[in-house]
Amino acid sequence: MKHHETRQVGLVAALAVALLGGGFLFATGGKSGASGAQVTRETVIDSADLSEAGNDATDALASGNTSPTVADPADPATAGTGGTNDTSAASAGNEEGCVLTERSIGPGSKGSNVSCLQKALTHAGYYTGPLDGVYGGSTVAAVRKLQTDKDMFVDGIAGRETGLKLGIWPDEASQVVRTPKPKAGAKDLAGFPLSSVASAGASAPPVPDNSGSGRRLVYSRAQQRVWAIDAKGRTVRSWLVSGSKYNNETPGVHKVYSRSAVTTAWNGKAFLYKMVRWLDTVKGAIGFHQIPRHRSDGSVYQSEDELGTRLSGGCQRQAPLDADFTWAWATVGTPVVVL
Repeated sequence: MKHHETRQVGLVAALAVALLGGGFLFATGGKSGASGAQVTRETVIDSADLSEAGNDATDALASGNTSPTVADPADPATAGTGGTNDTSAASAGNEEGCVLTERSIGPGSKGSNVSCLQKALTHAGYYTGPLDGVYGGSTVAAVRKLQTDKDMFVDGIAGRETGLKLGIWPDEASQVVRTPKPKAGAKDLAGFPLSSVASAGASAPPVPDNSGSGRRLVYSRAQQRVWAIDAKGRTVRSWLVSGSKYNNETPGVHKVYSRSAVTTAWNGKAFLYKMVRWLDTVKGAIGFHQIPRHRSDGSVYQSEDELGTRLSGGCQRQAPLDADFTWAWATVGTPVVVL
């Protein structure tokens, strides 16, 4: 069940206005407040709010399963629990040298990916069954035991977090294309200033194949990159984001359905500015927004240099200048192609 609570904010509003530059009403659920500054408090899936929750493809965040214990970076009392962004792999290692070629595998899966998983689980001491490439009960039990031992969300399905723990997840950094930092004052084709991780026109990386047509946003999860394409097929702007560590960014063609100038997460610990929502799940909204700020002191959850790395629990974090562009360009109804 989604939690939406619009409330007068007092000191909260004062901090939000200071951070945003002040002088306007905050949008709530896509509509401006009519009687003073307001902030929407809702279930928004980002590690700023459901940080490190869930781990793999069944995805506790988007499936409606019971949410696991979360580790909010702003809350030292719970830090260290839940999933991690540890790309050093598990103590298990990967003796076989195989990697998963699917985002997730689970009961009923068959083939080389399952064999790779079984070999890694065997090497880690979690599996003693046959290496038959069949994701049966013994494989499920082994994955669940690993997830339990590593303080992950326990679902018995092997996806990114489980793959990382076993050292069988492909090298993500190699898929991310970083462009040179633009010159001071450089602008995109729409006249918006470029961030340190943005480019435009011929300077931008090629748009992925099979990413639709017409005016749209294209988001590549593998590349952690977004392209804004106009009706003429031009790359108006392209930039890096920090997307989800989990498998809750549903691929396909979506549309922007709601926007808020500022919102807080379900736990109220983070401000999310210029939220542009494109996916509504049973656990909350996923969308593009500026790098979150801690409600407690206004500090950011990550640096701009860390964009291009998966750090979110669901949303796509952006540099402030890229969030400005997305807010202006991605009106309600804008197609969002997720690859």
